[in-house]
Amino acid sequence: MKILFATSEAAPFYKSGGLGDVAQALPAELARDPENDVCVFMPYYKAIKDRKLSEITFVKSFYVHLSWRIQHVGLFKAEMPGGRLTYYFIDNEYYFEREGSYGYNDDGERFAYFSKAILESLAVISWYPDCIHANDWQTALVPVFLEAHYRHLPDYSRIPVLFTIHNIEYQGKAPLHFIGDVLGLSGNWISILENDSCANLMKAGIVMSDRVSTVSETYAVELTDPIVSREVHGILSRYACKLTGITNGIDTDVFNPATDLSLPKRFSAASPAGKAACKAALQQEMGLEVREDTTVVSIVSRLVGHKGLDIVAAALDEMLAENIQLVVLGTGEPKFEALFREYAQRFPGRVAARIEFNAQLANRIYAGSDIFLMPSRNEPCGLSQMIAMRYGTIPLVRRTGGLADTVPSYDPTDGSGLGFTFVDYNAGELLGALRRALALRADPDAWNALSIACMKTDNSWKRSGSAYMQLYRDIIRCREGYNG
Repeated sequence: MKILFATSEAAPFYKSGGLGDVAQALPAELARDPENDVCVFMPYYKAIKDRKLSEITFVKSFYVHLSWRIQHVGLFKAEMPGGRLTYYFIDNEYYFEREGSYGYNDDGERFAYFSKAILESLAVISWYPDCIHANDWQTALVPVFLEAHYRHLPDYSRIPVLFTIHNIEYQGKAPLHFIGDVLGLSGNWISILENDSCANLMKAGIVMSDRVSTVSETYAVELTDPIVSREVHGILSRYACKLTGITNGIDTDVFNPATDLSLPKRFSAASPAGKAACKAALQQEMGLEVREDTTVVSIVSRLVGHKGLDIVAAALDEMLAENIQLVVLGTGEPKFEALFREYAQRFPGRVAARIEFNAQLANRIYAGSDIFLMPSRNEPCGLSQMIAMRYGTIPLVRRTGGLADTVPSYDPTDGSGLGFTFVDYNAGELLGALRRALALRADPDAWNALSIACMKTDNSWKRSGSAYMQLYRDIIRCREGYNG
């Protein structure tokens, strides 16, 4: 099967969040099948160019029409080992020669250009997929442009589109004049794109795709709640028959404590002794007291409200009344950055905060912690809790979205479960879950058994990749039936 994966970011080339990890691991899993040919399309950001990667080579230049605009496209590619996975990069200095990837006033235009350039590229490279997998609002216009401008062409006529919602919070909104002025679409398309008196690209992706998926089974259910899906609730309700939840996995080759060279000591479920050495090294690196009897609680996250940091802030003094040390890594809202800096100054040796993005330090924190804290208000899937489990660190999470699907609650009566959870979103519930975890920590045998169970849990992409392959087959079959 020929699969096109359209994404605004993808590791190892560029990532700003979980989508970048998914866009690395899922295509790689799909490409393991010798019957598949997978191409990932992403923008050629300045940050990628600055690395001057020799494996990225020029393919061809051409132009894309975007309403009255005629924009240059430089097409580049990088072929991954094995020959079944290729990354294509859409280059345009006007749109992508900038610092960072998102947050500009013309983001709608930038990613409309990107979406149309993907479709134009297919004719340039003479490669037409059996299925397009578009991701989030940045590529939601792929099915729109496909239907508006390309569906009448024989090579494009049978291509179905799967649209995946990674986070409903980000919908891609623009003024209504954007539909004609930027997209060059007639008034007939207003009903497809208009929502709440503006153009909503997420809505368009939902309406125009053949199927819609999201990143966990529980999040698919939560999207039926108007509080979660907000402006597009009515659209999701109308197209609920399209929606499927498939829980993300993690790349277990990238995240592997047995082979991770960033760790001071490697370990595994079969040989877990090195985890204690990683804890002592982390305490030393972060300026904490080196004590095995203290429980290291960690947060590796974007420091924003929906990650649950407001209830962490409310609970922090009572948390520190317990025998714990707190390690925080991340960047985000100034108030949370300031909060953790302040507590690091107030509690030297007990609280450490690194306000930065550092992937190798993140892995050392996963490996050296006892408890990983992820009390999100909402979490479509989450990868950090699965990475922490891979490194033998017990997750403490709120039961929402993918956290509910990947962290079954520990049951002290039979030792089942993989972590500590709470339901109601408040500081008291968080503290109760933490105290249950600390009570188990007092029993080293039970705690170590839970840590090993976490390490043995299979959160790889194998199951999820199989589910996506079945979904691709289903939509190809339906599209062929639709075309007669």
